[in-house]
Amino acid sequence: MEKYITLSFLFILSSCTVEAWRLPSLLRPRAPSLSLTSGEINIPNSKQNKPNSEYEYETKYFTQRLDHFSFKKHANSTFQQRYLINDKHWVGAKSKGPIFLYCGNEGYIDWFAENSGFIWDVAPQFGALLVFPEHRYYGESMPYGSHDLAYKDGDSLSYLTAELAIADYATLIVDLKKNLSAEASPVVLFGGSYGGMLAAWMRLKYPHIAIGALASSAPILQFEDIVPWDVFYDIVSTDFRRESENCFRVIKESWSLLESYGINEGGLHEISKKFHMCRDLNSTQEIEDWLNSAYSNLAMVDYPYNASFLMPLPAYPIREVCKAIDSFPNNANLLDRLFAGISIYYNYTGEEECFDVNDDPHGENGWNWQACTEMVMPMSSNPESSMFPPFTFDLESYRKNCMESYGVEPRPNWITTQFGGHNISTILKHFGSNIIFSNGLWDPWSGGGVLKNISSSIVALVTEK
Repeated sequence: MEKYITLSFLFILSSCTVEAWRLPSLLRPRAPSLSLTSGEINIPNSKQNKPNSEYEYETKYFTQRLDHFSFKKHANSTFQQRYLINDKHWVGAKSKGPIFLYCGNEGYIDWFAENSGFIWDVAPQFGALLVFPEHRYYGESMPYGSHDLAYKDGDSLSYLTAELAIADYATLIVDLKKNLSAEASPVVLFGGSYGGMLAAWMRLKYPHIAIGALASSAPILQFEDIVPWDVFYDIVSTDFRRESENCFRVIKESWSLLESYGINEGGLHEISKKFHMCRDLNSTQEIEDWLNSAYSNLAMVDYPYNASFLMPLPAYPIREVCKAIDSFPNNANLLDRLFAGISIYYNYTGEEECFDVNDDPHGENGWNWQACTEMVMPMSSNPESSMFPPFTFDLESYRKNCMESYGVEPRPNWITTQFGGHNISTILKHFGSNIIFSNGLWDPWSGGGVLKNISSSIVALVTEK
């Protein structure tokens, strides 16, 4: 069975080139804001096992070790890690039925499980058991017993790392296989964006535990100077420019206008009214980050069908945003145009009465800590090609921001030291196998992805869109 899975793994997952348009991408590292901010988290109600859920699963909890890499007393501390499981199509341990494990991202695991259709689609064909472990410090999987205690300070957050997350997944799957008498069942990893990075890294670090990985939209090269720093914002800008040159121009010109409003008396209040904010803005940075996140997220979910992964959105949402912006006459107020466009993203259903710029509906606020420690992904905006305000990544300012927020020094070289990245083709060719990297070139994270085949078993599936 393991040989069958290994060979068929590449064959069946090659359908990702077709499926990529039908299925939402899984998730991504949070769209980079121009400043690191902290704020309260708005935790939504869990959707698990509700009648209107498309997928069925059982929710379980695993007693997970806080620190896998230390033998000090504190390492014996534990927390409850949530995971979801579906055995509807599993052919069982006696038949060596495979286990498909989705590497949880920076948010609620039920949210990911219900938006990762591909793994559900292929499970019946393989007779696979589906397992969705939640990433530590996200959703319900909180060390120290609560969100408040887990996020208390830099010391309490110090166990929020990618290395410990994949060690959690390895520990969980070993224990689960033992309890199911399924030691002979092969494990295949799945993940998208940050979860895709974890899937690829876990395959490299724990090849004896997982025989292969599908890493979708996984920017494992978005570190140090491996790829150009402006590639992310250039792709987002190209996505908008492709739909409308005027739309691109309006957005590009809007930043200086927002700044001019901000320095005038009553300007922030005027912007707050125009954009239907629930409270007056404290600075133009708040509205700029809010718009930045929307434009970046739209590029990540520009699907040709209605979807509700990040927000309820129509098909080709960037096209609809640009249509709204372009529907105004040339002499129309630019802020009115912006609001009409951005409402496609933030209020397509028309149900929102006002907007909170600090809202975090998917529970991703731990990403700021990760970005301040090891997930340092340099980004810049080139004024020649980008619709965003020009800026250049500055490590010293970044470090200062992280020290002020968490009292922690970023380690910009740690990820490439731990997992590699430089000379990726040579490294993976000699030390890796059975990894599929899938990317669509309209996705801004594709700029940091693996876009070329490296070997016969490390394959890049790339679609134009």
